[in-house]
Amino acid sequence: MEQILFNYLSKYILLTDDEKKAILELDIFKQFKKGTQLLKEGELSDNGYFVIKGCIRTFYIVDGVEKTTEFYTEAESLEPLCKINKKTSDYFISCVEDSILMVADSEIEQEIFQKFPRFETLCRVLSEELLAKNKADFDDFKTSSPEQRYLNLFQSRPQLLQRVPQYQIASYLGLTPQSLSRIRKRLSVGAK
Repeated sequence: MEQILFNYLSKYILLTDDEKKAILELDIFKQFKKGTQLLKEGELSDNGYFVIKGCIRTFYIVDGVEKTTEFYTEAESLEPLCKINKKTSDYFISCVEDSILMVADSEIEQEIFQKFPRFETLCRVLSEELLAKNKADFDDFKTSSPEQRYLNLFQSRPQLLQRVPQYQIASYLGLTPQSLSRIRKRLSVGAK
């Protein structure tokens, strides 16, 4: 389980055995059942998440309707805004599947940064990469038609289409489930 984390980190930094041992001793690997709410609107949390196995999503409830904003799968991390700005959350985080997550709060992070200062640099680099990716994704979303958004998702993250309920995919793409169904039907007919 922890090997997924170590493989991911090895793209950026080679961990020593002491560093790996220190991470494992923190007892930060947690299992959650499908449907578990990790964070609710109006709550304050100091936890950040790294997906070892499974899928989690962020969503808002607008006029009684869920609006999915992102999915996080293996080797992806999520730092909720409320952890950073110390204000209550405007959105929800829930498990789409049974999931194994690395859950760390600021105190744990500071402990690791003090013992191993290069982790702080690593976290900065990862944050910068995530920010750049999110900006590119947002620009792509804003400039794409609904059909293009579906095709982009199909090409970039095809596993989501198998793992996530269609109504959540539709919400993520800014569509109704009926509109998504029509797009899928039109594309499957055009492919024949």
